[in-house]
Amino acid sequence: MDVRFVTRNAELQDELQDYMEKKLVKLEKFFDRIRDTQVEVSFNRGMNVVEITADVNGVIMRGEDYAPDIRKAFDKCLKSIERQIKKHKSFLKDKARMKSAEVSFEIEGFINELSEPEEKKEGIVKTKRFPFRPMSPEEATMQMDLLGHTFFVFRNAENGNVNVVYRRKDGGFGLLIPEE
Repeated sequence: MDVRFVTRNAELQDELQDYMEKKLVKLEKFFDRIRDTQVEVSFNRGMNVVEITADVNGVIMRGEDYAPDIRKAFDKCLKSIERQIKKHKSFLKDKARMKSAEVSFEIEGFINELSEPEEKKEGIVKTKRFPFRPMSPEEATMQMDLLGHTFFVFRNAENGNVNVVYRRKDGGFGLLIPEE
């Protein structure tokens, strides 16, 4: 597993970096197909912020935590990643057992608001790039769940089209399929 460290408004001492690397290597005992991991450390509003992004066999897992002590923030963030890896491993085992479980999606209108920003700002305030690989709606739903997002854009492996899965207010999931 490759581990990259990125710092913003913070300095990462070698001792702390070694501590983090040793703990991250232990993730491989849960799942041996972790390709690479990025640890981003920053200091914001008097708090240490640690964000871990791991590529687990093509599935992106992300955790973020804040604490006055950087080790505590890292440890809490790492526990979040561990939970996601265990959940993913369990999903793969269930999927192998069931071979092909059908998930029905119901589309109810359009999504009015996917998220509400804290302050209303004009224009695009953030651009995000992410790996875009074909997957089934079930895999996209799992990926969305693991990331903790309310929606997820993906390329449908069945037809090659771009689709969106989203979490409904009733707790279910919806699938948006654009038509021309």
